[in-house]
Amino acid sequence: MPVDGYCERTGPEFWSEPVNAWTNVAFLIAAFFAYRHIRGKGVPWCVTALVVILVAIGLGSFTFHTVATRWAASLDVAPIIAFMLTYVVMFPKLFLGLRWRWAWLGAPLFIAFALLVNLVVAGGTYLPALLGMVVLAVILAIRGERGDALWFAGIAAVFGVSLTLRTVDPSVCGGFPLGTHFAWHVLNAVVLYLLIRVAANRVASRV
Repeated sequence: MPVDGYCERTGPEFWSEPVNAWTNVAFLIAAFFAYRHIRGKGVPWCVTALVVILVAIGLGSFTFHTVATRWAASLDVAPIIAFMLTYVVMFPKLFLGLRWRWAWLGAPLFIAFALLVNLVVAGGTYLPALLGMVVLAVILAIRGERGDALWFAGIAAVFGVSLTLRTVDPSVCGGFPLGTHFAWHVLNAVVLYLLIRVAANRVASRV
């Protein structure tokens, strides 16, 4: 049974969400430019992994917005969660200089943080990611790293707009049948590209 959760979907057919489906190309474009940016910079495996996961996000989301089944929904969400967990493990290593054995604690700490946020606010999967970016910006600001702090603050602002457009999609169907979910794809691709870029730049600045 197809999952009908977006304004654009009009039926169970494969191409019932053409704009939502095709805007996933933005993730592949973002992955291409991210790869070009990291190439030759000697980035660690985790940064390269983010580019691979970015491709998986685009393909998974495309599958979900065409097939629109529950199993396809897992292909949509799983790569995004993988990106978030990879990033919160990578951040302590690249930005705080911790050893890997301590950096891995970023994953369970973020999961606990996400559960707490959703318990208090019930904001869904992505609100903890938004608040997490703000926390990372604050940590860097406290450390006196104003440049990277501004990067994360700016990325969080873009993600805030992106998340808002994703959230309001069901409520605008009457006046705007296309909905706003497609804009979530485009802006989210920008957000993920910028997250990879700032990480790669961090590595390059220490070479």
